[in-house]
Amino acid sequence: MFKKVLIANRGEIALRVVRTCRDLGIKTVAVHSTIDSESMHVRLADEAVCIGEPSIKKSYLNPAPILAAAEITNSDAIHPGAGFLSENPDFASMVAKHKMKFIGPTSEQIKMFGDKLLAKQLMKKNGLPVIPGSEKYLKNIEESKKIAKKIGYPVILKAGSGGGGKGIRVIKNEKDLIQSYPIVKQEVLNSFGNQNVYLEKFFNNPKHIEVQIVADKKGKIIHLGERDCSIQRNKQKIIEETPSPVLSNKERNYICNLVVKTIKKIGYESLGTVEMLYYKRKFYFMEMNTRVQIEHTITERVTGIDLIKQQIKIAAGQELKLNQKDIKNGGHSIQCRINAEDPLTFIPSPGRIKEYHAPGGPGVRVDSALYAGCIVPQQYDNLISKVIIYSRNRNEAILRLKRCLIEYVINGIKTNIPLHLKILNNKEYISGKYHINWLEHFLSVQN
Repeated sequence: MFKKVLIANRGEIALRVVRTCRDLGIKTVAVHSTIDSESMHVRLADEAVCIGEPSIKKSYLNPAPILAAAEITNSDAIHPGAGFLSENPDFASMVAKHKMKFIGPTSEQIKMFGDKLLAKQLMKKNGLPVIPGSEKYLKNIEESKKIAKKIGYPVILKAGSGGGGKGIRVIKNEKDLIQSYPIVKQEVLNSFGNQNVYLEKFFNNPKHIEVQIVADKKGKIIHLGERDCSIQRNKQKIIEETPSPVLSNKERNYICNLVVKTIKKIGYESLGTVEMLYYKRKFYFMEMNTRVQIEHTITERVTGIDLIKQQIKIAAGQELKLNQKDIKNGGHSIQCRINAEDPLTFIPSPGRIKEYHAPGGPGVRVDSALYAGCIVPQQYDNLISKVIIYSRNRNEAILRLKRCLIEYVINGIKTNIPLHLKILNNKEYISGKYHINWLEHFLSVQN
């Protein structure tokens, strides 16, 4: 097992890794920008190293000072958390070259699944259904028009890498395609450093269903069930739950087992999440995330398995001791992402927290690095907390979640808690029959 792990991240996910390392008896090193010097993950880690100015390019996205911090603290592994460098194959390769362990899959696997078109081809070849679309990256607008006509409008023009909803545009007709093509290409270049784009068929109001897998270095792979992540705004998840309120047990078992079978053929190690669209009772592969997901928490609640602990143990070379028959998914769990933003305009709301009180009680978990007096910087993602609820069934979980959101005190900045309460009180959400475009429609009606 590792003696010391450097955590190349910030906020609640960095704090989450610090806690699990401490549970395993592993020393931790926090890295931070100058503005994060008083952050909770810095205060609770065994050591801390400043890696640069607040700009992410000069700190959390800059490999050189992170690797230097790992070397001067004699760390033997680096945990990338979620976001930042967590799915950067070059960084994973650099870590290995510095004789340290990257806690995640191999750089080759990250690169393979990071190329969305290549990942689609691999999945299709090995038995997982994929969304109909272009087989290669688009060369020019004329080729794009031919492929779009063959697929049939509406289509989606998508970036070949990255995430977070960037470089994605729904195209309704050829005129729309001609106008959007150069805009999306430029957006992709600005965000990801290349101009790789491709086309996919647009499904009207599908569900977003994802399957959590765990795989060791010996080829053993298991799944920990599915998550429903269909409550989204601008392609960003807001509320996640497990199990999905619309899948039958037959559908659930089918897709989870098919994902395991497919990934086993391809080869993989560490945590992974296979994201799919669920449309007209069929599943279609979208992409694979090769890191711990923000919503891993709800899977932990229904299975009782610490996913970060499994990730660290696998990176250290330990075999997966869990068997598929050991996984007992019970009860229902829902997570709300609390963002520092105006709940009506969604304008970010950075600032100092004047008063803080987290909700509590049975079945309540709050993952947050907030405390009274801390600063929510403007330079980073506005996710500041996650409220995770567990109960015997979905109705009880919704009631408990509403109680916790009412109880949650975060004063000094604005948050999206009022929006969450509106969603949880909506009859369509309560019915479970929502889809990935439901929240956008809900907001347009509200406004």
